[in-house]
Amino acid sequence: MYDVIIIGAGVSGCSVARELSAYNRKVAVLERASDICEGTSKANSGIVHAGYDAKPGTMKAAMNLRGNRLMESLSRQLDFPFRQNGSLVLCFSEKDRDKLEELLEKGTKNGVEGLRIVEKEELRELEPNLSGQAVAALYAPTGGIVCPFGLTIALAENASVNGVEFHLDTEVKEIKKLEEGYRIETSKGVFSSRTVVNAAGVYADTFHNMVSGRKLHIVPRKGEYCLCDKTVGNYVSHTIFQLPTEYGKGVLVTPTVHGNLMLGPTAVDIEEKEGVNTTGQGLGDVLERSGLSIQKVPAGKVITSFAGLRAHEDGGDFVIGESEDAKGFIDVAGIESPGLTSAPAIGEYVAELIQKIIPAEKKEDFIEKRNGIPSMAEADKEKRQELISQNPAYANVICRCELVTEGEIMDAIHRPLGATSLDGVKRRTRAGMGRCQSGFCSTKAVEILARELGKDIGDITKAGGKSVFLTGRNKESDE
Repeated sequence: MYDVIIIGAGVSGCSVARELSAYNRKVAVLERASDICEGTSKANSGIVHAGYDAKPGTMKAAMNLRGNRLMESLSRQLDFPFRQNGSLVLCFSEKDRDKLEELLEKGTKNGVEGLRIVEKEELRELEPNLSGQAVAALYAPTGGIVCPFGLTIALAENASVNGVEFHLDTEVKEIKKLEEGYRIETSKGVFSSRTVVNAAGVYADTFHNMVSGRKLHIVPRKGEYCLCDKTVGNYVSHTIFQLPTEYGKGVLVTPTVHGNLMLGPTAVDIEEKEGVNTTGQGLGDVLERSGLSIQKVPAGKVITSFAGLRAHEDGGDFVIGESEDAKGFIDVAGIESPGLTSAPAIGEYVAELIQKIIPAEKKEDFIEKRNGIPSMAEADKEKRQELISQNPAYANVICRCELVTEGEIMDAIHRPLGATSLDGVKRRTRAGMGRCQSGFCSTKAVEILARELGKDIGDITKAGGKSVFLTGRNKESDE
């Protein structure tokens, strides 16, 4: 029997896993996908929110502020990209200035530091490419941007090297309460655990309702995005939000930590928990509404689009805690924005709850730090020569757009919880994330995966399951 089983290997589940890995307990993560970071955590804005938006006194407000304050030190410990670029919330009409003041007041009550109102003249100095419609803005210097894949993978790898078991391709089917603990039926057999952490994203209500009479209801809230080429990555330097107006909540415009420009998201409640398709209307809305914030939206520089789902719970707040009528069952549910920012704090909070239920000693040999995959694109000449001398594969460029080498892909495959699919390589190395969107490098990456994993090339997938590239042969060779 396990001490703790975590359902879901998104950023919240992996943060909980990493915190728990510092203690002497038997912990496992169950994930239905073939890789970590396959759900909500892979398709979001990558924003580290300052914390002015959440209602004071809520779980969202507390987790947001704490998560924001933890992010920089965590990025140094676990070696993932993070930058504190600051954010601006634009006001488009003098009659809406009171709403800007309300945000300032909320943020101040929440404990956000450095908030202030920026007037039109200074605003143009900060961001020359803003549209002429903005009359003022709320400036939050503690806002930032992060790589959502980098954060989630770093947490998972560190948890893994510290003893947490990750069971991928393991879909939870049923959870039953026992006299002591829980019986979890999955596609890969039965697991038993003294406690369960429910970090299942849009499915968290499904699992909660299996064991509790106090029902949760989560609505999948779809957001569509456009990602632009790096040639316009410096179009803005801050993350640009819109103050809610008669036009709706608006979309954001932000640089990414990797040098792209991102626009979005929309916000549409849907019924389908797997509804991550993009639509012409949704992407059109993103481009149109971005025009409120910036002038001359670079629509011609869009290199890809995508959609993600946010887990919106009916109460509107994060649901984090032990279920009243299911002892030992801890929900991490309704984790929508600012969930990515809040993840480090959520991990801390849940670890404290577990400590009260199952006290344990801290490990003396806990490995606190993790080194990421060396990047040839970011390395200086001396570092590049050092890597190539250690492994000549670092001299073989596979992805020209992002300057990703064979050595980096090999590292991505062989490190803890290594990549087994093309998307897994993509998220760990950025191979295929450039302008051509895998048009040139995908075949070579698939060949490397097959070789390094000792598999037939026909067994390599895009994202696990049935997403194969090759379905058969059109002819057999005589050789």
